[in-house]
Amino acid sequence: MHPMLNIAVRAARAGGDFISRYIDRVESLSVTEKSRNDFVSEVDKGAEKAIIDVIRKAYPDHSILAEESGNHKGNDYEWIIDPLDGTTNFLYGFPQFAVSIAVRHKNRITQGVVYNPLSQELFSASRGDGAQLNGRRIRVTSRKGLEGALLGTGIPYRDDHMHLMDDYLGMLKALVPGTAGIRRPGSAALDLAFVAAGRLDGFWEMDLNIWDIAAGVLLVEEAGGLVSDLSGGMDYLKTGNIVAANPKVFKGMLQKIKPFVKK
Repeated sequence: MHPMLNIAVRAARAGGDFISRYIDRVESLSVTEKSRNDFVSEVDKGAEKAIIDVIRKAYPDHSILAEESGNHKGNDYEWIIDPLDGTTNFLYGFPQFAVSIAVRHKNRITQGVVYNPLSQELFSASRGDGAQLNGRRIRVTSRKGLEGALLGTGIPYRDDHMHLMDDYLGMLKALVPGTAGIRRPGSAALDLAFVAAGRLDGFWEMDLNIWDIAAGVLLVEEAGGLVSDLSGGMDYLKTGNIVAANPKVFKGMLQKIKPFVKK
């Protein structure tokens, strides 16, 4: 295992352990709204601190971009952290949330970990070395197209997302026919990990943050999948608009989505 991936795994488990302590004590947590319907809890902040502490001990000079505490300046190695992707799920007891940690070096994601503390499933990837789930190699599905495909998505819901709703509903209406269905579990990091592991054939969402998707993108790529923005370009880490799937499903998804993409 690459030394940085080893630290990412250790940090993800530390964050997951912190989250697990509060699973049965959610009602006692201090929760605030960053914006309407966008929550942050003391668990997000505590898990993030636990993650950063592990990284700092190993790599004190590296940069960090963390959802709750922002930018920590350093050298050209950058750790991108979402300490609890799926905070709303966690607060409601809906069992779909994860820790997401990626390493970016000179604008290229090189390491990625997504860890589900409930199931203790750890998805990991190093660029060029493939993707794994709990140490076993994973691959995207071999489905030949959208017919019968199971897709994941995220529905725009915040006030600042409402301008996306018409375009999103157009995409949804175009993609549903012939598929095995659409799932919206509520954690983009896990959705991407599920594409990598063959549990979903594809995934798309709009206006995500880089910490939601950085690790998952590498997982999909290293598992043999393709990733792009909604137009087939490579700006997904900047725009937060993403399509990820096995190669054949990916092509079909882009064909259905492109008519609804603003020029």
